[in-house]
Amino acid sequence: MTQETTKAAAQKLLATSFRLTRHDDIGVITIDVPNERVNTLKASFVDEITELLDEITQDKHLKGLVICSGKPDSFIVGADVHMLAACSSAEQAQALSVAGQEVFNRLASLKKPLIAAIHGPCLGGGLELALACHGRVCTEDDRTRLGLPETQLGLIPGSGGTQRLPQTVGLARALDMMLTGKQLRPKQARKAGLVDDVVPHSILLDTAIKLARQTIPQPKRDWQEWLLSGNALGRKLAFEKTQAKVLKKTRSHYPAQEQLLKVVKVGLEQGITAGLAAEAQAFGELVMSVESQALRHLFFATTEMKKERQWQGGKPHTVHRVGVLGGGLMGGGIAFVTATKAELPVRIKDVAHHGIKQAMASAHGLLADKVKKRHLTQPQMQHQLGRITGTLNYSGFERVDVVIEAVFEDIELKQQMVAEIAEQCPQHTIFASNTSSLPIHKIAEGAARPEQIVGLHYFSPVPKMPLVEIIPHANTAPNTVATVLSLARAQGKTPIVVQDTAGFYVNRILAPYLNEAARVLLEGEPIEAIDRALVDYGFPVGPLTLLDEVGLDVAVKIAPILEAELGERFKAPEAFATLLEQGRKGKKNGRGFYRYRDEKAKLTKKRVDESVYKQLGIKPHARLPAQEVAERCMLLMLNEAALALEEGVVASARDGDIGAVFGIGFPPYMGGPFNYMHQVGLPHIVDKMREYAHKYGARFMPCAVLCQMVEEGRSYY
Repeated sequence: MTQETTKAAAQKLLATSFRLTRHDDIGVITIDVPNERVNTLKASFVDEITELLDEITQDKHLKGLVICSGKPDSFIVGADVHMLAACSSAEQAQALSVAGQEVFNRLASLKKPLIAAIHGPCLGGGLELALACHGRVCTEDDRTRLGLPETQLGLIPGSGGTQRLPQTVGLARALDMMLTGKQLRPKQARKAGLVDDVVPHSILLDTAIKLARQTIPQPKRDWQEWLLSGNALGRKLAFEKTQAKVLKKTRSHYPAQEQLLKVVKVGLEQGITAGLAAEAQAFGELVMSVESQALRHLFFATTEMKKERQWQGGKPHTVHRVGVLGGGLMGGGIAFVTATKAELPVRIKDVAHHGIKQAMASAHGLLADKVKKRHLTQPQMQHQLGRITGTLNYSGFERVDVVIEAVFEDIELKQQMVAEIAEQCPQHTIFASNTSSLPIHKIAEGAARPEQIVGLHYFSPVPKMPLVEIIPHANTAPNTVATVLSLARAQGKTPIVVQDTAGFYVNRILAPYLNEAARVLLEGEPIEAIDRALVDYGFPVGPLTLLDEVGLDVAVKIAPILEAELGERFKAPEAFATLLEQGRKGKKNGRGFYRYRDEKAKLTKKRVDESVYKQLGIKPHARLPAQEVAERCMLLMLNEAALALEEGVVASARDGDIGAVFGIGFPPYMGGPFNYMHQVGLPHIVDKMREYAHKYGARFMPCAVLCQMVEEGRSYY
């Protein structure tokens, strides 16, 4: 063999993602994609797998096979989503699906038992590969998760998952997993029949090899599963009920869920060959859909953001302990994610025992629910609760590295907190203010160490809302920003850095949206009609419900700050102040646009408070098309987002999209305000705004930057 031949063979070995080794009569296929932290399936693997299967088929000595991962913490996290961007047509995307199906069909038809040995995430194409095996065994490790989350990207499984998952776990559970993207933990997977065994990591390979020497029994279906999928009437009822739920939830904005139901139904009624053909066709069409492109845009944006570990050259300091000032709803939520997600000890300071008790009770309730669902054991719950402690003074704060302040929105109170922390904490301690409206540079005025002061704006409820706005003022040190960025990610949050201006980014674009909803109400449109219009448009809750959630008192306090700095367009309708004067704060005191508590009527869920109409002097009458109601609110948000980006409030259109989707629930199927404007076209947006300006007033006139971009033929992406 020449030197060149030897070198070529060595390079091929290094580039190989699939490696076959022999354990006596069992072959072990190890998947280890070179130069990647995790395994993802790529179209280029088809030839490599085919070549390997040819070798296996011809090897008469092998009695069974095991497929496992060469990565320490994961099996296969899915297919490489980047390859979809190269598809210029539905036919090209369909061909990708067919190629994957053919490979997995060949795995499934092997005459030797094939067992998947799973440790860590086994998702998307990874689970489809495992489903093509004759058996599966996984580790009991908490990192191990099994699921088909393709609908979260506006797609469906494209390599046989829509057909094999129902055969493995039954119709009802399969639909639930695929429609929601739900991921099963090891014990859940075992109970569902998705895996044959759950074992410690140390014996995973040995167990899989032992299983590969056995004949794998076919899964048994119980009578309930037969009723659902084994007869025509059961199938019809199951699909009709599920489709009704899907339409109620998606409002037809997410076509992947509807396509999924059709494809699964084809497979059950016409067989797997027809089902696979339907799957490939639907997959191809969905890849080219605007909804999937928008959802993939968000996926890539958040993935890219997670890789950014520095800010303007700053490096994060290690955080060992965190202090929280205020044990209310926000403070308690911040303490909870710090203790459970970041796994850091957190010390809550409040002025009264009630605040600390409230925070502890909230944490206990959230963790108890996880224990009930068997996501945590009782000892694990106690261990996590043990990280949260409370105090009425500053005892314990002499050791904290970051203090997060969550007290009332009062500038003097916050400045007092800054001074006290400077006295009570180490010199390196960072002071982060969870303010939704007050300028960070004002909070830092007179501070001993202004370079260690930063805004850290969480959204309520903290355990659920994924976004955090990080707000440096002019003198905040880059290391300070980098440290809180790292802490926010450890808390399970998606952080964006925004400029220290009124409303920051999220509240700034939200205010015109909410103000317009109030104007529509004052014109006589019913409360429920306004909210329904925006929910049907794709928002998680309507604007008036959101105002009740935020609190009318908060809205009234923020409005003048925005108006003073940003101008007349932020002037809020008098309706907010009028309702607040009458004691309506929203959900927090049970009365807002809706009624939340009524002892006499034994109210158990919210309902429109009809007395609002009388207090505002209006007679409700639904007259506007829902589309027009939604567009009036939306267009003002889009206009303000464009201005915020132009002024540098957010660093990029990407950050603006993430902030809107994760902070206020901007419809994900649109991909964020900038992606949406790019998809529908800026000329269309500008024309629509001019149309509404002619009809409703100058506030709808498109901003100069949008008009200029249209003239120059530019867009955001």
